[in-house]
Amino acid sequence: MFRLNRLTDYAVVVMAQLALRDKATMAAGELARDTGMPLPTVAKVLNALARDGLIVSQRGAAGGYGLGRPADEISVADVIQAIEGPIALTACVEGSTSHCEVESLCPMRGGWDKVNRAIRNALESVTLADMAEPVMGFEARRAAEDRLRA
Repeated sequence: MFRLNRLTDYAVVVMAQLALRDKATMAAGELARDTGMPLPTVAKVLNALARDGLIVSQRGAAGGYGLGRPADEISVADVIQAIEGPIALTACVEGSTSHCEVESLCPMRGGWDKVNRAIRNALESVTLADMAEPVMGFEARRAAEDRLRA
């Protein structure tokens, strides 16, 4: 089964939470609280995302983390690459840093590039704004429930 690691999933959740705030910044503790993730995990994700420029940090009393670009300019592929490195299904695909021991003998050599490109293109076509839409719906429902309880 092809599966992204949990940290990548968490990165998308954190990024979607930041997208909800648009241009506002959020502290790591606030992100941890709002996403239900442990603070050390959020901090690890934030560090990886900041290294790739997907988020920016601001120091000071009003500081925190915010998106490095608008949510509609950040693709799911960008987030995956920030956490996991290049998108590569096998060791022999274009751009992979690992090397296959039987690459020169492999009848599939180069064939996986087509699959890898298709997956990369699909992931590049989905933006953070697209991913945040269901979250925004959830946030609106939660706010409505809070109003009913009050």
